[in-house]
Amino acid sequence: MRRAKRKAASEGRTLTALIEEGLRRTLEERAASAKRIAPPVSRAKGGLRPGIDLDDFSAIQEMDDLAYMARQK
Repeated sequence: MRRAKRKAASEGRTLTALIEEGLRRTLEERAASAKRIAPPVSRAKGGLRPGIDLDDFSAIQEMDDLAYMARQK
């Protein structure tokens, strides 16, 4: 810490400014070297389960309720 204070004073700036610059450089290096990973893409085929009509909300709610009750047993 003393070395950092001396370096900041010799450069005519605050310790905070010195720390900010170091942090900025570190984060920029990591961002430049980081590889972006694409999320997996599903290749599943299919569709709605038989008997499901998306326009009939009460039927969907009933199926959900029945599934919930089955899990509770």
